[in-house]
Amino acid sequence: MIGPRNMRVVLIRLATLIGFIAVLWAIHLANTALGFQLNFAFGLIPREVIGLDGIVGMHVLHGSFDHLVSNTPPLLVMGSLLAATATRALVAVNAVIAGLCGVLVWLFASPAIHIGASGLIFGWFGFLVARGLVDRSPVTIVSATVVGVLYGTIIWGVLPGQPGVSWEAHLFGAIAGVVAAIVIRTHVHAPRARDVERW
Repeated sequence: MIGPRNMRVVLIRLATLIGFIAVLWAIHLANTALGFQLNFAFGLIPREVIGLDGIVGMHVLHGSFDHLVSNTPPLLVMGSLLAATATRALVAVNAVIAGLCGVLVWLFASPAIHIGASGLIFGWFGFLVARGLVDRSPVTIVSATVVGVLYGTIIWGVLPGQPGVSWEAHLFGAIAGVVAAIVIRTHVHAPRARDVERW
């Protein structure tokens, strides 16, 4: 049973997740009002120095409302699983996923402006599934199974074929998530409430 201190940690993490998604929507509204100029300014452009800021910026930008709408449910579901089951390494996990995904896209992706939170989504997917195999604890195995059942078909998104979709961000996001699961051993222990402030 989750104690009150651990429940507080989970609730703060969930509030942070909802706040992050709210920021994505606020950025998109501003981006729409600006004629999507933010995509040109902060999207990732492979092998271009001016596209380096996109290593971070690509994850918070979207090309349309449909794009953001399609990304919101998996962000909520997988982000909630991370919030409820991960230990105090969430900042490091997300830094590895976002940073490694962005660097690999910048190095190897096709010339285009790459944007969207789907690299982060595929990173969380890869992390949650790989963590279940690495940790082999009941909690991580169950969360990996839930993700696999709900979103297992997204794995086809790592293959090229759909115009306008950055399959490279999907592929490299998934790879970054697996790397994070292997490098950052987040065994499921009760999170300490005093560490929440570092979130």
